[in-house]
Amino acid sequence: MSPETGKRGLIASLRGNFLAGLAVIAPGVLTIWIVWNVITWIDGIVLNFIPRRFHPQIFIGWDVPGVGVVVFFVFTLIMGYFTKGLIGRTLVTWGERIVETMPIIRSIYNAVKQIAETVIARKTPSFERACLVQYPRPGMWAVAFISTQTRGEIGDHLAQNGEMVSIFLPSTPNPTTGFLLFVPRADVIVLDMPIEDAAKLIISAGLVYPEPRKAKPALSQTSLPD
Repeated sequence: MSPETGKRGLIASLRGNFLAGLAVIAPGVLTIWIVWNVITWIDGIVLNFIPRRFHPQIFIGWDVPGVGVVVFFVFTLIMGYFTKGLIGRTLVTWGERIVETMPIIRSIYNAVKQIAETVIARKTPSFERACLVQYPRPGMWAVAFISTQTRGEIGDHLAQNGEMVSIFLPSTPNPTTGFLLFVPRADVIVLDMPIEDAAKLIISAGLVYPEPRKAKPALSQTSLPD
């Protein structure tokens, strides 16, 4: 074996070892980085509302990460307990009436409240199943999430197309953005993969495929959440 061949073999081996190590380290490092940034972000917001004389570094000499998270958690529990009572509900109603008199603030508050009630307070998952729909044209398929059966004014206007379902079509690689589509029930193929596996497939741009499972019946033969 020539020196040049041996050099290339050594470089290939080092490259392989580096990529293998990176595949092991990257998930843990990114997870720690995300959690750390969320904690420091919450601390930075919450501690601004607490007098400095009560900050941890005043008592023990150094900053303690996560204090703001604990304060926020305890405060949220207290507020939840308080608003269940008559006095709390009365104060909330009174505050909402004041907000309703502010044009711009009213729109923002109502939008945020509706999202919170839909996503946070809902007892069942926001998306029940993953599916396939033809998008952006017939013959091309995209992974989407089934939300609910289309109803209300939109359902009434589209009634001539048969039973409709509301579909969220996420973008790649950021599934938090996407499109809301209203699709005939017969044009949707239900997938057996869990929502988490479908999200991984979208985020990885098709590089991470879940293990195949037993296929479910067509959407027309299954029930959807209301």
